[in-house]
Amino acid sequence: MNEAIRELEPKALWNKFADLNAVPRPSKKEARVIAFMKDFGERLGLETIEDVVGNVIIKKPATPGMEDRMTVVLQSHLDMVHQKNNDTQFDFDTQGIDMYIDGDWVRANGTTLGADNGLGVATIMAILESKDIPHPAIEALFTIDEETGMTGAMGLKGGLLEGDILLNLDTEEDDEIGVGCAGGVDVTATRTYQIEETPEFKIGFSITVKGLQGGHSGMQIHEGLGNANKIMNRLLFDGFENFGLRISEINGGSLRNAIPRESQAIVAIDAIHEDAFIMEMAQLAQTIQSELRTMEPDLEIIVTKCQTPKTIIDLGVQEGVTRALYAACNGVYRMSADIPDLVETSNNIAKVSIKDGEIKIECLTRSSVESSKWDLANMLRATFELTGCEVEFSGDYPGWQPNMDSKILKVLERIYIGMNNEKPHVAACHAGLECGILGQNYPDMDMISFGPNIKGAHSPDERAQISSVQKYWKFVLEILKQIPKKS
Repeated sequence: MNEAIRELEPKALWNKFADLNAVPRPSKKEARVIAFMKDFGERLGLETIEDVVGNVIIKKPATPGMEDRMTVVLQSHLDMVHQKNNDTQFDFDTQGIDMYIDGDWVRANGTTLGADNGLGVATIMAILESKDIPHPAIEALFTIDEETGMTGAMGLKGGLLEGDILLNLDTEEDDEIGVGCAGGVDVTATRTYQIEETPEFKIGFSITVKGLQGGHSGMQIHEGLGNANKIMNRLLFDGFENFGLRISEINGGSLRNAIPRESQAIVAIDAIHEDAFIMEMAQLAQTIQSELRTMEPDLEIIVTKCQTPKTIIDLGVQEGVTRALYAACNGVYRMSADIPDLVETSNNIAKVSIKDGEIKIECLTRSSVESSKWDLANMLRATFELTGCEVEFSGDYPGWQPNMDSKILKVLERIYIGMNNEKPHVAACHAGLECGILGQNYPDMDMISFGPNIKGAHSPDERAQISSVQKYWKFVLEILKQIPKKS
């Protein structure tokens, strides 16, 4: 089906997207896509640079008559979030994304699509390759590892770029112009525990939570989507309170920046409680499904008898961890008092792993206000430390403070109104964009973010709207034509 994608308009963009999606590019494993991008720039005869952390910069001179315009940095990230459905057989390290057309949308078969941020990358590639698109001097900046640490943006040194304006092509609503974003920090709680042999007269059960939508832990954190780790913990807590349930292992979630869709636990209960336990779990599952029926109509909670696990975790540790997970904030912590409808601070309990004597709980805390970010991070730290966990903060990155006096913002607003007869939505977002980090070494660069409609990012339901990509492409070309002259 990927060949059908190449026939979509604008063909220049979709063909580059298909080329890019043939290259495996998970975060922190970008060697192949870096080589792909360097080869692309060098084949075009353009100055191509790989910096010390793996970012790729390709420079293209202005087209005739545009030499007096400000230099523009076109920026997108090379890596993509790798998520798949449990029943999808797919190896992200070796396979390219299998895409198909569904009405006005492009989707992938059972996996993330990579439109975040592959459509931005493909846009820049199409412009670099073009021979008939008017544009000022361009510095194309392709960063690495945006999704799991922003190490590319953090490692970009000052002085490599000379651009006056940066266009970040990583926003996911085509009527929105981004002027700010949240910062973030990873909060990781770990501890060891004593493994105990499972006592006699206990039987084993497998508990599975699946069918949740998942999604972007920043842009969709306010939507009321189910979190598989919180749902699982609710089931385990109830099972312990009523039947003395003991946990053998838990595996929930996969990536910090994705709302967890699935979780599985292996537990043991006294055989005498079998019928009552099955009935209680069924009733609780029905209650949870009823609570979430609007947003999560496909939620499944499956409780099945299985082989009795040989070991369980220490009772005191189990009580502490399940209580900590119950108490830990998940979702919106605070809405912005200054920007209507903007989530200011949130947390995603992204991954829970309990197995072989080790516990690991991974969260991503986001905020557009630094003090609020650390307030919530410290709340989580205190919650987990009370149960004996060690807590580490890592991957801290700053937010991007809005500049409503931005000159390029005024240019984009004027162009958008002229093309669409309506004003764009100028907003900060609760996702992490690289602009705030890049601005630390390039404080005088005027930055803006925009992009086409992408839904379900960071989940196998990710999809890109074809008609929106066409609207966005025309917008990009018109912006390049109207870049202001150098002062």
